[in-house]
Amino acid sequence: MTESDWERRRRLAEVFGDALPDTTGDERDEAPARGESASDEWLRRQVPPHHGD
Repeated sequence: MTESDWERRRRLAEVFGDALPDTTGDERDEAPARGESASDEWLRRQVPPHHGD
């Protein structure tokens, strides 16, 4: 008997869990923290650890 796609996904999720999200980060509408623009957030993440915040 051949299982359908949803049966296979359910079986695999029972064994391995749901490791991957259904959507990627660029598909989700995630707002930057503290009212920063996306470019401000990117720039802040590029600062080396020894320079502090």
